[in-house]
Amino acid sequence: MHGLRVQCQQRLQTFATLALEIAEPPEPCPCCAGPMRVQKTQVRRGRTLAHGAFEARQTVYVCAAGCRWPSGVQVTQRAGCLEAALLPHAMVGYDVMVFVGLQRFLHHRQREEIQAALREEHGIALASGELSALARRFTEYVARLQEARAGELKAALEADGGYPLHVDATGEAGRGTLLLAMAGWRQWVLGAWKVATERADLIGPCLRHTVQRFGAPCALVRDLGRAMIPALDELAAELERPIPVLACHQHFLADVGKDLLEPAHGELRALFRRTKVKPKLRELVRGLGRELGPHIEAAREAVRRWQALAEAGHRIPSGREGLAIVRALAQWTLDANADASGLDFPFDRPYLDLYGRCLKAQRAADAFLRSAPPDRPVVTALKRLHRYLEPLASEVPFRQVTERLHRRAMLFDELRAVLRPDTAPEDTVKVLTERRKRLDALGDSLRKRRPARGPAQDTRNAIDLILAHLDTHGPYLWGHTVRLAPPAAGVRLVARTNALVETFFGELKHRERRRSGRKNLGQDLEHLPAEATLVCNFRHADYVRIVCGSLEDLAEAFAELDREERERRLNALPTQQPEHDELAEVLQIASASLSPADRRVVRTREMDRRVAAAAASRAPRQ
Repeated sequence: MHGLRVQCQQRLQTFATLALEIAEPPEPCPCCAGPMRVQKTQVRRGRTLAHGAFEARQTVYVCAAGCRWPSGVQVTQRAGCLEAALLPHAMVGYDVMVFVGLQRFLHHRQREEIQAALREEHGIALASGELSALARRFTEYVARLQEARAGELKAALEADGGYPLHVDATGEAGRGTLLLAMAGWRQWVLGAWKVATERADLIGPCLRHTVQRFGAPCALVRDLGRAMIPALDELAAELERPIPVLACHQHFLADVGKDLLEPAHGELRALFRRTKVKPKLRELVRGLGRELGPHIEAAREAVRRWQALAEAGHRIPSGREGLAIVRALAQWTLDANADASGLDFPFDRPYLDLYGRCLKAQRAADAFLRSAPPDRPVVTALKRLHRYLEPLASEVPFRQVTERLHRRAMLFDELRAVLRPDTAPEDTVKVLTERRKRLDALGDSLRKRRPARGPAQDTRNAIDLILAHLDTHGPYLWGHTVRLAPPAAGVRLVARTNALVETFFGELKHRERRRSGRKNLGQDLEHLPAEATLVCNFRHADYVRIVCGSLEDLAEAFAELDREERERRLNALPTQQPEHDELAEVLQIASASLSPADRRVVRTREMDRRVAAAAASRAPRQ
């Protein structure tokens, strides 16, 4: 079937542009109900997925009595089928724009892939620049559609008994800061904005705009950012009824862990860099790999056989097998990431894990040397490994730092076990109440265990740090049981973390990296429209059903938006909400030191020339 469709498309492309004659009879004048007369005949070219490339001749009618709209424009009528199919002042259809937008922002395909799909499946050729412009225009239509359906979306959220509002921001290397507000239970993106920097005076107006459109939330969930805390506290104070402001448990743990572990972990990292243990081990592995040469696969099999041996002593064979085992032992030492959980620091402590593996490998090498094989190259390689790892076991700074890091890590893991046990049950009211009691008990226990005096200063400082975080953020850690507003009844739980938004950002960046092939997304996020995140709502069937019925009807919904916009403009009615204008003005505040807009101004040859000319001139005497 696919081959037949491709053949049909290729044959269609060989024909000339389809010529159409549109003869829609005019309706009576909407102002005086009088007859319309022919004003002119107009030719309009277009390209749509449904019809391909065409050239249509339409008759334009004008009111015989000379009526004018309230805006002063003469009353005219054009072919309604063309206005419903083609974008205003463009030769491209709504369906083409929808296809491009969904492919770009929902499926994250490259421009070349979208061009090829349009050409092969629909016989439409678009230039790269035109395709990019259509994709950006699509995001604007999506934002307009959500704004137009805000009442229906609000009604759906109210039918749930309210919604928890999750707020977070992301960026890449300090660029492309994107602020997001999400309805937690339905996982709809209610608003997204590009902000110059994460500041309370920029976050507040964005959230107020969301509340005005979709109603007051039943809870606010945030991270521990310095700008996010006052912005959400101020918003909660402005609402008619009190609602809980909840701090993300994972962010709380991460904040405590970084303050608690980063100093000692940084010292341990510096010690590893000073002793150059990792570069030496890598050089040992590479040298043994070159020595094994083409026999590397046989050497790997020898390591597998040695691993399966069950013997009383600790021995390494001679020859290539012995070299392969020493190489594998060094590789095992470097592979400390295998012990990581994937949650990053401070939940994973990579250098502490590396230190533990180094000590085990050093003791293992010592045991193998006590029963050394008669092969000199194997013994030499084993002694090199032992010599590289010896400083970690013998030097005092390593022992002092790791002991301090272990003590602090045990305190952190104790706190983490309360908020996120390894066998975490599903959150219920009973489970949350039990966790809160356990956290209170841990705080009391830490106060009792805190050394009042003596040499345990580091333990005292560590406990003080945890208690300070509990005192500051403890009131925001609980309150996840929310009583639903009518017409709903009962209670419902709010997520304890901001993982919904964090996961959303993670998937967005992952897909953008796959699309662009770039690891650093700073430039991509700067050029990505904030409204592109709203496109992800089309993954939710309930959202699609409310805003347009189905994705097949999305183009028709966009055309209806433009028809309503034309009617408002002709009747001299405002076409944009004033609050939206005010928000746009707030977001223009240049709080960043060098925003992309400013960079385009100062990064010019003319700026270089003026500064160089002024610098080369003689400064006037004061």
